[in-house]
Amino acid sequence: MLADVLCILMLLSSLSALLLGYPVSLTLAGAGVFWGLLGVLLGVVDLAFLGALPSRVYGNSMINTILIAVPMFIFMGFMLERSKVAEELLETMGSLFGRLRGGLGISVALVGGLLSASTGIVGATVVTMGLLSLPSMLKHRYSPSLACGMICASGTLGQIIPPSIVLILLGDQISHAYVAAQHSLGNFSPEPIAIGDLFAGALLPGILLISLYILYQVAYAYIRPASAPAVPRSSLAAVTFVDFVLAILPALLLIVAVLGSILFGLATSSEAAAVGAIGGLLLGALKFSSNADSRVSLVRTRYIVFSGLLSFISMLVLSTCFDMRIGRLAAPFWDRAAIWVSVFLGLYLFFVVCYAGLVVYRAGILTSVMRRTMESSSMIFVLLIGAMMFSLSFRGLGGDELIESFLLSLPGGFVGQLVVVMLLIFLLGFFLDFIEIIFVVVPLTAPILLLSGVSPVWLGVLIAMNLQTSFLTPPFGFSLFYLRGVAPRSVSTLSIYKGVVPFIFLQLLGLLATVMFPWLTEWLPFLLYGSDYSS
Repeated sequence: MLADVLCILMLLSSLSALLLGYPVSLTLAGAGVFWGLLGVLLGVVDLAFLGALPSRVYGNSMINTILIAVPMFIFMGFMLERSKVAEELLETMGSLFGRLRGGLGISVALVGGLLSASTGIVGATVVTMGLLSLPSMLKHRYSPSLACGMICASGTLGQIIPPSIVLILLGDQISHAYVAAQHSLGNFSPEPIAIGDLFAGALLPGILLISLYILYQVAYAYIRPASAPAVPRSSLAAVTFVDFVLAILPALLLIVAVLGSILFGLATSSEAAAVGAIGGLLLGALKFSSNADSRVSLVRTRYIVFSGLLSFISMLVLSTCFDMRIGRLAAPFWDRAAIWVSVFLGLYLFFVVCYAGLVVYRAGILTSVMRRTMESSSMIFVLLIGAMMFSLSFRGLGGDELIESFLLSLPGGFVGQLVVVMLLIFLLGFFLDFIEIIFVVVPLTAPILLLSGVSPVWLGVLIAMNLQTSFLTPPFGFSLFYLRGVAPRSVSTLSIYKGVVPFIFLQLLGLLATVMFPWLTEWLPFLLYGSDYSS
Protein backbone atom coordinates (compact mmCIF):
# COMPACT_ATOMS: atom_id res chain seq x y z
CA MET A 1 0.00 0.00 0.00
CA LEU A 2 2.81 2.42 0.89
CA ALA A 3 4.59 1.71 -2.42
CA ASP A 4 1.41 2.45 -4.37
CA VAL A 5 1.01 5.79 -2.56
CA LEU A 6 4.62 6.69 -3.36
CA CYS A 7 4.05 5.81 -7.05
CA ILE A 8 1.04 8.10 -7.28
CA LEU A 9 2.86 10.92 -5.47
CA MET A 10 5.85 10.46 -7.78
CA LEU A 11 3.65 10.85 -10.87
CA LEU A 12 1.76 13.84 -9.48
CA SER A 13 4.90 15.68 -8.32
CA SER A 14 6.64 15.14 -11.66
CA LEU A 15 3.64 16.36 -13.65
CA SER A 16 3.29 19.40 -11.37
CA ALA A 17 6.97 20.31 -11.80
CA LEU A 18 6.68 20.00 -15.58
CA LEU A 19 3.60 22.22 -15.68
CA LEU A 20 5.46 24.80 -13.59
CA GLY A 21 8.11 24.97 -16.28
CA TYR A 22 11.03 23.12 -14.73
CA PRO A 23 13.44 21.41 -17.18
CA VAL A 24 12.09 18.03 -18.16
CA SER A 25 15.35 16.08 -17.90
CA LEU A 26 16.16 17.48 -14.45
CA THR A 27 12.57 16.96 -13.30
CA LEU A 28 12.52 13.29 -14.30
CA ALA A 29 15.99 12.57 -12.90
CA GLY A 30 15.29 14.52 -9.69
CA ALA A 31 11.96 12.78 -9.14
CA GLY A 32 13.60 9.42 -9.73
CA VAL A 33 16.39 10.08 -7.23
CA PHE A 34 14.14 11.65 -4.55
CA TRP A 35 11.32 9.11 -4.57
CA GLY A 36 13.70 6.21 -5.12
CA LEU A 37 15.82 7.13 -2.10
CA LEU A 38 12.68 7.81 -0.07
CA GLY A 39 11.48 4.32 -0.97
CA VAL A 40 14.85 2.93 0.21
CA LEU A 41 14.54 4.78 3.54
CA LEU A 42 10.99 3.49 4.01
CA GLY A 43 12.04 -0.03 3.15
CA VAL A 44 9.96 -0.54 0.01
CA VAL A 45 12.84 -0.33 -2.51
CA ASP A 46 16.09 -2.28 -2.52
CA LEU A 47 19.09 0.04 -2.92
CA ALA A 48 20.75 -2.52 -5.21
CA PHE A 49 17.82 -2.07 -7.61
CA LEU A 50 18.70 1.61 -8.08
CA GLY A 51 22.33 0.63 -8.57
CA ALA A 52 21.37 -0.83 -11.94
CA LEU A 53 21.18 2.65 -13.46
CA PRO A 54 24.77 2.79 -14.82
CA SER A 55 24.36 -0.53 -16.62
CA ARG A 56 21.00 0.60 -18.05
CA VAL A 57 22.51 3.86 -19.32
CA TYR A 58 25.45 2.01 -20.82
CA GLY A 59 23.36 -0.73 -22.41
CA ASN A 60 20.38 1.33 -23.60
CA SER A 61 22.14 4.44 -24.86
CA MET A 62 25.94 4.37 -24.96
CA ILE A 63 26.23 1.15 -27.00
CA ASN A 64 22.82 1.40 -28.68
CA THR A 65 23.53 1.49 -32.42
CA ILE A 66 19.99 2.61 -33.23
CA LEU A 67 20.40 5.90 -31.36
CA ILE A 68 23.55 6.72 -33.35
CA ALA A 69 21.18 7.72 -36.17
CA VAL A 70 19.62 10.54 -34.13
CA PRO A 71 22.41 13.18 -34.31
CA MET A 72 23.12 12.36 -37.95
CA PHE A 73 19.50 12.79 -39.01
CA ILE A 74 19.36 16.04 -37.03
CA PHE A 75 22.52 17.25 -38.78
CA MET A 76 21.01 16.37 -42.16
CA GLY A 77 17.81 18.28 -41.39
CA PHE A 78 19.56 21.44 -40.23
CA MET A 79 21.95 21.37 -43.18
CA LEU A 80 19.06 21.07 -45.64
CA GLU A 81 17.27 23.89 -43.87
CA ARG A 82 20.24 26.17 -44.49
CA SER A 83 20.60 24.88 -48.07
CA LYS A 84 17.24 26.46 -49.04
CA VAL A 85 15.87 23.21 -50.49
CA ALA A 86 12.43 24.02 -49.07
CA GLU A 87 12.36 27.47 -50.66
CA GLU A 88 12.90 26.10 -54.16
CA LEU A 89 10.28 23.39 -53.60
CA LEU A 90 7.68 25.86 -52.35
CA GLU A 91 8.22 28.30 -55.17
CA THR A 92 8.00 25.57 -57.82
CA MET A 93 4.99 23.79 -56.33
CA GLY A 94 3.20 27.09 -55.76
CA SER A 95 3.64 28.02 -59.42
CA LEU A 96 2.39 24.59 -60.54
CA PHE A 97 -0.73 24.36 -58.37
CA GLY A 98 -1.42 28.05 -57.68
CA ARG A 99 -3.75 28.37 -60.67
CA LEU A 100 -6.14 25.89 -59.03
CA ARG A 101 -8.64 26.83 -56.35
CA GLY A 102 -6.90 25.97 -53.08
CA GLY A 103 -3.73 25.24 -55.06
CA LEU A 104 -1.38 27.02 -52.66
CA GLY A 105 -2.66 24.88 -49.81
CA ILE A 106 -2.17 21.74 -51.91
CA SER A 107 1.42 22.77 -52.66
CA VAL A 108 2.08 23.30 -48.94
CA ALA A 109 0.84 19.77 -48.15
CA LEU A 110 2.95 18.19 -50.89
CA VAL A 111 6.08 20.13 -49.94
CA GLY A 112 5.52 19.21 -46.29
CA GLY A 113 5.44 15.54 -47.25
CA LEU A 114 8.58 15.79 -49.39
CA LEU A 115 10.50 17.68 -46.73
CA SER A 116 9.37 15.19 -44.09
CA ALA A 117 10.69 12.29 -46.16
CA SER A 118 14.04 14.02 -46.63
CA THR A 119 14.66 15.92 -43.36
CA GLY A 120 12.16 15.08 -40.63
CA ILE A 121 12.80 18.34 -38.72
CA VAL A 122 9.41 19.80 -37.77
CA GLY A 123 10.59 23.21 -36.57
CA ALA A 124 12.60 23.91 -39.71
CA THR A 125 9.72 22.89 -41.99
CA VAL A 126 7.07 24.98 -40.20
CA VAL A 127 9.30 28.06 -39.96
CA THR A 128 10.35 27.86 -43.61
CA MET A 129 6.82 27.42 -44.92
CA GLY A 130 5.56 30.08 -42.54
CA LEU A 131 8.10 32.58 -43.86
CA LEU A 132 7.58 31.76 -47.54
CA SER A 133 4.03 30.46 -48.02
CA LEU A 134 1.99 32.29 -45.40
CA PRO A 135 2.59 35.82 -46.79
CA SER A 136 1.81 34.55 -50.29
CA MET A 137 -1.41 32.84 -49.16
CA LEU A 138 -2.54 35.92 -47.25
CA LYS A 139 -1.67 38.14 -50.20
CA HIS A 140 -3.97 36.10 -52.43
CA ARG A 141 -6.84 36.36 -49.92
CA TYR A 142 -6.64 32.92 -48.32
CA SER A 143 -8.40 32.52 -45.00
CA PRO A 144 -5.77 33.16 -42.29
CA SER A 145 -6.97 30.23 -40.19
CA LEU A 146 -6.93 27.86 -43.18
CA ALA A 147 -3.44 28.96 -44.21
CA CYS A 148 -2.07 28.64 -40.67
CA GLY A 149 -3.71 25.27 -40.12
CA MET A 150 -2.36 23.82 -43.37
CA ILE A 151 1.19 25.04 -42.67
CA CYS A 152 1.23 23.74 -39.08
CA ALA A 153 -0.27 20.36 -40.00
CA SER A 154 1.95 19.83 -43.06
CA GLY A 155 5.01 20.74 -41.02
CA THR A 156 4.26 18.00 -38.48
CA LEU A 157 4.31 15.26 -41.12
CA GLY A 158 7.98 14.81 -40.28
CA GLN A 159 6.87 13.00 -37.10
CA ILE A 160 5.21 10.12 -38.96
CA ILE A 161 6.85 10.01 -42.40
CA PRO A 162 10.29 8.36 -42.22
CA PRO A 163 13.05 9.12 -41.63
CA SER A 164 11.65 10.50 -38.40
CA ILE A 165 13.32 11.12 -35.07
CA VAL A 166 10.05 10.09 -33.41
CA LEU A 167 10.09 6.71 -35.17
CA ILE A 168 13.73 6.09 -34.25
CA LEU A 169 13.24 6.87 -30.55
CA LEU A 170 9.88 5.12 -30.50
CA GLY A 171 11.26 2.10 -32.31
CA ASP A 172 13.93 1.68 -29.66
CA GLN A 173 11.36 1.79 -26.84
CA ILE A 174 8.85 -0.43 -28.66
CA SER A 175 11.60 -2.97 -29.28
CA HIS A 176 12.40 -3.17 -25.55
CA ALA A 177 8.68 -3.39 -24.73
CA TYR A 178 8.16 -6.16 -27.29
CA VAL A 179 11.04 -8.21 -25.87
CA ALA A 180 9.65 -7.77 -22.32
CA ALA A 181 6.16 -8.83 -23.47
CA GLN A 182 7.51 -11.88 -25.30
CA HIS A 183 9.49 -12.93 -22.24
CA SER A 184 6.30 -12.70 -20.18
CA LEU A 185 4.57 -14.92 -22.74
CA GLY A 186 7.34 -17.52 -22.51
CA ASN A 187 9.19 -16.67 -25.72
CA PHE A 188 12.81 -16.04 -24.73
CA SER A 189 14.13 -15.64 -28.30
CA PRO A 190 11.80 -13.14 -29.98
CA GLU A 191 12.53 -11.73 -33.41
CA PRO A 192 14.04 -8.23 -33.00
CA ILE A 193 12.12 -5.25 -34.35
CA ALA A 194 14.13 -3.38 -36.96
CA ILE A 195 13.71 0.35 -37.49
CA GLY A 196 13.17 -0.46 -41.16
CA ASP A 197 9.98 -2.33 -40.22
CA LEU A 198 8.66 0.71 -38.38
CA PHE A 199 9.68 3.02 -41.23
CA ALA A 200 7.91 0.81 -43.77
CA GLY A 201 4.84 0.54 -41.54
CA ALA A 202 4.55 4.32 -41.19
CA LEU A 203 4.71 5.10 -44.92
CA LEU A 204 1.10 4.34 -45.89
CA PRO A 205 -0.41 6.11 -42.82
CA GLY A 206 1.78 9.13 -43.63
CA ILE A 207 0.54 9.16 -47.22
CA LEU A 208 -3.01 8.79 -45.88
CA LEU A 209 -2.57 11.96 -43.78
CA ILE A 210 -1.24 13.92 -46.77
CA SER A 211 -4.24 12.75 -48.79
CA LEU A 212 -6.65 13.81 -46.02
CA TYR A 213 -5.07 17.28 -45.88
CA ILE A 214 -5.36 17.72 -49.65
CA LEU A 215 -8.96 16.46 -49.73
CA TYR A 216 -9.86 18.87 -46.95
CA GLN A 217 -8.22 21.73 -48.83
CA VAL A 218 -10.08 20.85 -52.05
CA ALA A 219 -13.41 20.53 -50.22
CA TYR A 220 -12.85 23.81 -48.37
CA ALA A 221 -12.02 25.62 -51.61
CA TYR A 222 -15.13 24.17 -53.27
CA ILE A 223 -17.48 25.10 -50.40
CA ARG A 224 -15.89 28.51 -49.67
CA PRO A 225 -14.13 29.60 -52.88
CA ALA A 226 -13.52 33.12 -51.57
CA SER A 227 -11.36 31.74 -48.75
CA ALA A 228 -9.04 29.73 -51.03
CA PRO A 229 -9.07 31.41 -54.45
CA ALA A 230 -6.94 30.55 -57.45
CA VAL A 231 -3.91 32.73 -58.04
CA PRO A 232 -4.08 34.85 -61.23
CA ARG A 233 -1.83 33.49 -63.95
CA SER A 234 -0.12 36.87 -64.23
CA SER A 235 1.14 36.46 -60.64
CA LEU A 236 2.66 33.04 -61.22
CA ALA A 237 6.14 32.44 -62.53
CA ALA A 238 6.49 30.21 -65.54
CA VAL A 239 7.76 26.77 -64.51
CA THR A 240 9.29 24.44 -67.09
CA PHE A 241 9.83 20.72 -66.69
CA VAL A 242 13.54 21.34 -66.15
CA ASP A 243 12.78 23.83 -63.34
CA PHE A 244 10.49 21.28 -61.70
CA VAL A 245 13.09 18.51 -61.90
CA LEU A 246 15.89 20.72 -60.55
CA ALA A 247 13.72 21.82 -57.62
CA ILE A 248 12.53 18.37 -56.65
CA LEU A 249 15.71 16.44 -57.45
CA PRO A 250 17.67 17.18 -54.22
CA ALA A 251 14.79 16.01 -52.01
CA LEU A 252 14.18 12.93 -54.17
CA LEU A 253 17.86 11.99 -54.14
CA LEU A 254 17.97 12.11 -50.36
CA ILE A 255 14.70 10.17 -50.07
CA VAL A 256 16.06 7.45 -52.34
CA ALA A 257 19.48 7.41 -50.64
CA VAL A 258 18.23 7.41 -47.04
CA LEU A 259 14.78 5.88 -47.05
CA GLY A 260 15.41 3.59 -50.01
CA SER A 261 18.57 2.15 -48.50
CA ILE A 262 16.68 1.28 -45.30
CA LEU A 263 13.52 -0.10 -46.90
CA PHE A 264 15.38 -2.29 -49.38
CA GLY A 265 17.77 -3.66 -46.79
CA LEU A 266 20.92 -2.03 -48.18
CA ALA A 267 21.75 -0.27 -44.93
CA THR A 268 20.76 -0.09 -41.27
CA SER A 269 19.15 3.04 -39.86
CA SER A 270 22.49 4.35 -38.53
CA GLU A 271 24.24 3.67 -41.84
CA ALA A 272 21.45 5.36 -43.76
CA ALA A 273 21.64 8.32 -41.37
CA ALA A 274 25.35 8.65 -42.19
CA VAL A 275 24.48 8.62 -45.89
CA GLY A 276 21.86 11.31 -45.26
CA ALA A 277 24.28 13.49 -43.29
CA ILE A 278 26.88 13.26 -46.06
CA GLY A 279 24.21 13.92 -48.68
CA GLY A 280 23.05 17.02 -46.82
CA LEU A 281 26.65 18.21 -46.59
CA LEU A 282 27.20 17.72 -50.35
CA LEU A 283 23.97 19.54 -51.21
CA GLY A 284 25.03 22.35 -48.92
CA ALA A 285 28.39 22.59 -50.70
CA LEU A 286 26.64 22.81 -54.08
CA LYS A 287 24.26 25.48 -52.85
CA PHE A 288 26.80 27.71 -51.15
CA SER A 289 29.38 27.41 -53.90
CA SER A 290 26.74 28.64 -56.38
CA ASN A 291 26.52 31.83 -54.30
CA ALA A 292 30.23 32.46 -54.72
CA ASP A 293 31.55 35.05 -57.12
CA SER A 294 34.00 32.70 -58.80
CA ARG A 295 32.58 30.72 -61.70
CA VAL A 296 35.60 28.42 -61.55
CA SER A 297 34.83 27.60 -57.91
CA LEU A 298 31.25 26.62 -58.80
CA VAL A 299 32.32 24.36 -61.68
CA ARG A 300 35.05 22.73 -59.58
CA THR A 301 32.67 22.07 -56.69
CA ARG A 302 30.04 20.56 -58.96
CA TYR A 303 32.64 18.31 -60.58
CA ILE A 304 34.01 17.13 -57.24
CA VAL A 305 30.58 16.55 -55.67
CA PHE A 306 29.11 14.66 -58.61
CA SER A 307 32.27 12.55 -58.97
CA GLY A 308 31.97 11.74 -55.27
CA LEU A 309 28.35 10.64 -55.78
CA LEU A 310 29.48 8.49 -58.69
CA SER A 311 32.15 6.92 -56.46
CA PHE A 312 29.53 6.11 -53.84
CA ILE A 313 27.20 4.51 -56.40
CA SER A 314 30.13 2.52 -57.82
CA MET A 315 30.95 1.18 -54.36
CA LEU A 316 27.34 0.03 -53.93
CA VAL A 317 27.44 -1.73 -57.29
CA LEU A 318 30.72 -3.45 -56.46
CA SER A 319 29.44 -4.62 -53.07
CA THR A 320 26.43 -6.14 -54.82
CA CYS A 321 28.32 -7.87 -57.63
CA PHE A 322 31.37 -9.15 -55.73
CA ASP A 323 32.18 -10.83 -52.42
CA MET A 324 33.90 -7.98 -50.52
CA ARG A 325 34.77 -9.86 -47.33
CA ILE A 326 38.41 -9.30 -46.46
CA GLY A 327 38.82 -11.91 -43.74
CA ARG A 328 38.99 -14.86 -46.12
CA LEU A 329 42.18 -16.89 -46.48
CA ALA A 330 41.84 -17.01 -50.26
CA ALA A 331 39.79 -14.86 -52.61
CA PRO A 332 39.40 -14.92 -56.41
CA PHE A 333 41.27 -12.33 -58.42
CA TRP A 334 38.18 -10.30 -59.34
CA ASP A 335 37.02 -10.12 -55.72
CA ARG A 336 40.47 -8.84 -54.67
CA ALA A 337 40.43 -6.33 -57.53
CA ALA A 338 36.97 -5.10 -56.48
CA ILE A 339 38.18 -4.68 -52.90
CA TRP A 340 41.15 -2.53 -53.95
CA VAL A 341 38.97 -0.44 -56.28
CA SER A 342 36.52 0.09 -53.43
CA VAL A 343 39.35 1.19 -51.15
CA PHE A 344 40.42 3.77 -53.72
CA LEU A 345 36.83 4.96 -54.22
CA GLY A 346 36.36 5.18 -50.46
CA LEU A 347 39.45 7.32 -50.05
CA TYR A 348 38.29 9.60 -52.85
CA LEU A 349 34.84 9.88 -51.27
CA PHE A 350 36.52 10.83 -48.00
CA PHE A 351 38.35 13.62 -49.85
CA VAL A 352 35.04 14.80 -51.38
CA VAL A 353 33.37 14.93 -47.96
CA CYS A 354 36.29 16.92 -46.53
CA TYR A 355 36.16 19.31 -49.48
CA ALA A 356 32.39 19.80 -49.07
CA GLY A 357 32.86 20.42 -45.37
CA LEU A 358 35.50 23.07 -46.15
CA VAL A 359 33.14 24.81 -48.61
CA VAL A 360 30.31 24.88 -46.07
CA TYR A 361 32.67 25.98 -43.32
CA ARG A 362 33.97 28.91 -45.40
CA ALA A 363 30.37 29.91 -46.05
CA GLY A 364 29.92 30.29 -42.27
CA ILE A 365 27.27 27.55 -42.11
CA LEU A 366 28.97 24.43 -40.76
CA THR A 367 29.71 25.82 -37.30
CA SER A 368 26.12 26.90 -36.62
CA VAL A 369 24.70 23.62 -37.95
CA MET A 370 27.08 21.59 -35.80
CA ARG A 371 26.22 23.67 -32.74
CA ARG A 372 22.46 23.24 -33.28
CA THR A 373 22.96 19.52 -33.86
CA MET A 374 24.93 19.20 -30.64
CA GLU A 375 22.32 21.14 -28.65
CA SER A 376 19.39 19.09 -29.98
CA SER A 377 21.19 15.76 -29.59
CA SER A 378 22.36 16.60 -26.06
CA MET A 379 18.83 17.54 -25.07
CA ILE A 380 17.49 14.20 -26.30
CA PHE A 381 20.15 12.06 -24.62
CA VAL A 382 20.09 13.94 -21.32
CA LEU A 383 16.34 13.50 -21.33
CA LEU A 384 16.81 9.79 -22.05
CA ILE A 385 19.08 9.38 -19.02
CA GLY A 386 16.63 11.31 -16.83
CA ALA A 387 13.76 9.13 -18.05
CA MET A 388 15.80 5.99 -17.24
CA MET A 389 16.27 7.20 -13.66
CA PHE A 390 12.56 7.97 -13.40
CA SER A 391 11.38 4.64 -14.83
CA LEU A 392 13.87 2.67 -12.72
CA SER A 393 12.63 4.22 -9.47
CA PHE A 394 9.02 3.91 -10.61
CA ARG A 395 9.50 0.21 -11.34
CA GLY A 396 11.31 -0.23 -8.02
CA LEU A 397 8.24 1.14 -6.26
CA GLY A 398 6.07 -1.31 -8.17
CA GLY A 399 4.59 1.30 -10.49
CA ASP A 400 4.67 -0.98 -13.53
CA GLU A 401 2.63 -3.59 -11.64
CA LEU A 402 0.20 -0.88 -10.53
CA ILE A 403 -0.32 0.32 -14.10
CA GLU A 404 -0.58 -3.26 -15.37
CA SER A 405 -3.27 -4.14 -12.84
CA PHE A 406 -5.17 -0.96 -13.69
CA LEU A 407 -5.11 -1.61 -17.43
CA LEU A 408 -5.97 -5.29 -17.08
CA SER A 409 -8.96 -4.40 -14.89
CA LEU A 410 -10.48 -2.16 -17.55
CA PRO A 411 -13.64 -3.40 -19.28
CA GLY A 412 -13.39 -4.33 -22.94
CA GLY A 413 -10.11 -6.21 -22.77
CA PHE A 414 -7.46 -5.05 -25.24
CA VAL A 415 -9.78 -2.53 -26.91
CA GLY A 416 -10.44 -0.81 -23.60
CA GLN A 417 -6.73 -0.78 -22.76
CA LEU A 418 -5.83 0.65 -26.16
CA VAL A 419 -8.46 3.39 -25.90
CA VAL A 420 -7.26 4.45 -22.44
CA VAL A 421 -3.58 4.49 -23.43
CA MET A 422 -4.25 6.41 -26.66
CA LEU A 423 -6.43 8.89 -24.76
CA LEU A 424 -3.72 9.31 -22.12
CA ILE A 425 -1.06 10.01 -24.77
CA PHE A 426 -3.39 12.44 -26.56
CA LEU A 427 -4.13 14.38 -23.36
CA LEU A 428 -0.49 14.45 -22.28
CA GLY A 429 0.34 15.87 -25.70
CA PHE A 430 -1.43 19.08 -24.65
CA PHE A 431 1.26 19.68 -22.03
CA LEU A 432 4.31 17.50 -22.70
CA ASP A 433 6.76 17.11 -25.58
CA PHE A 434 6.74 13.88 -27.57
CA ILE A 435 10.16 12.90 -26.21
CA GLU A 436 8.96 12.86 -22.60
CA ILE A 437 5.94 10.76 -23.59
CA ILE A 438 8.09 8.26 -25.51
CA PHE A 439 10.62 7.80 -22.70
CA VAL A 440 8.14 7.75 -19.80
CA VAL A 441 4.70 6.55 -20.93
CA VAL A 442 5.60 4.07 -23.67
CA PRO A 443 7.91 1.83 -21.54
CA LEU A 444 5.19 1.55 -18.89
CA THR A 445 2.17 0.88 -21.11
CA ALA A 446 3.43 -0.73 -24.34
CA PRO A 447 4.50 -4.09 -22.77
CA ILE A 448 0.99 -4.55 -21.38
CA LEU A 449 -0.66 -3.84 -24.74
CA LEU A 450 1.76 -6.16 -26.53
CA LEU A 451 0.76 -9.04 -24.24
CA SER A 452 -2.37 -9.32 -26.40
CA GLY A 453 -0.24 -10.45 -29.36
CA VAL A 454 -0.78 -7.39 -31.55
CA SER A 455 1.87 -6.27 -34.00
CA PRO A 456 4.45 -3.96 -32.35
CA VAL A 457 4.84 -2.15 -35.69
CA TRP A 458 1.10 -1.41 -35.75
CA LEU A 459 1.17 -0.22 -32.14
CA GLY A 460 4.27 1.89 -32.75
CA VAL A 461 2.72 3.65 -35.74
CA LEU A 462 -0.48 4.32 -33.75
CA ILE A 463 1.54 5.94 -30.97
CA ALA A 464 3.55 7.97 -33.50
CA MET A 465 0.38 9.28 -35.16
CA ASN A 466 -1.02 10.13 -31.74
CA LEU A 467 2.19 11.92 -30.76
CA GLN A 468 2.00 13.92 -33.98
CA THR A 469 -1.08 15.69 -32.66
CA SER A 470 0.95 16.97 -29.69
CA PHE A 471 2.58 19.43 -32.10
CA LEU A 472 -0.82 20.93 -32.91
CA THR A 473 -2.75 20.80 -29.65
CA PRO A 474 -2.83 24.05 -27.66
CA PRO A 475 -1.61 25.44 -25.37
CA PHE A 476 1.91 23.99 -25.86
CA GLY A 477 1.83 22.70 -29.44
CA PHE A 478 5.31 23.40 -30.78
CA SER A 479 4.13 23.99 -34.35
CA LEU A 480 1.87 26.74 -33.04
CA PHE A 481 4.82 28.46 -31.38
CA TYR A 482 7.02 28.03 -34.46
CA LEU A 483 4.43 29.64 -36.71
CA ARG A 484 3.54 32.35 -34.20
CA GLY A 485 7.19 33.38 -34.19
CA VAL A 486 7.32 34.02 -37.96
CA ALA A 487 3.71 34.92 -38.79
CA PRO A 488 2.83 38.58 -39.57
CA ARG A 489 1.28 40.60 -36.79
CA SER A 490 -1.95 40.75 -38.79
CA VAL A 491 -2.43 37.02 -38.08
CA SER A 492 -3.80 36.62 -34.58
CA THR A 493 -2.90 33.75 -32.27
CA LEU A 494 -6.59 32.82 -32.19
CA SER A 495 -6.53 32.35 -35.98
CA ILE A 496 -3.62 29.93 -35.63
CA TYR A 497 -5.43 27.97 -32.90
CA LYS A 498 -8.69 27.89 -34.88
CA GLY A 499 -6.87 26.81 -38.02
CA VAL A 500 -5.32 23.68 -36.51
CA VAL A 501 -8.56 22.32 -35.02
CA PRO A 502 -9.84 20.70 -38.28
CA PHE A 503 -6.42 19.16 -38.88
CA ILE A 504 -6.37 17.67 -35.36
CA PHE A 505 -9.63 15.92 -36.23
CA LEU A 506 -8.15 14.81 -39.57
CA GLN A 507 -5.19 13.29 -37.72
CA LEU A 508 -7.54 11.51 -35.33
CA LEU A 509 -9.50 10.27 -38.36
CA GLY A 510 -6.26 8.90 -39.83
CA LEU A 511 -5.49 7.30 -36.46
CA LEU A 512 -8.93 5.68 -36.37
CA ALA A 513 -8.48 4.37 -39.92
CA THR A 514 -5.14 2.83 -38.94
CA VAL A 515 -6.77 1.18 -35.91
CA MET A 516 -9.57 -0.28 -38.02
CA PHE A 517 -7.33 -1.36 -40.91
CA PRO A 518 -4.07 -2.74 -39.45
CA TRP A 519 -2.93 -3.79 -42.94
CA LEU A 520 -2.02 -0.13 -43.53
CA THR A 521 0.99 -0.69 -41.27
CA GLU A 522 1.59 -4.41 -41.78
CA TRP A 523 1.39 -4.82 -45.56
CA LEU A 524 4.58 -3.01 -46.61
CA PRO A 525 6.87 -4.56 -43.93
CA PHE A 526 5.57 -8.01 -44.91
CA LEU A 527 6.06 -7.25 -48.62
CA LEU A 528 9.64 -5.98 -48.15
CA TYR A 529 10.95 -8.21 -45.39
CA GLY A 530 8.32 -10.88 -44.76
CA SER A 531 7.91 -9.43 -41.24
CA ASP A 532 4.85 -10.65 -39.35
CA TYR A 533 4.88 -9.87 -35.63
CA SER A 534 1.18 -10.42 -34.95
CA SER A 535 0.16 -13.70 -33.39
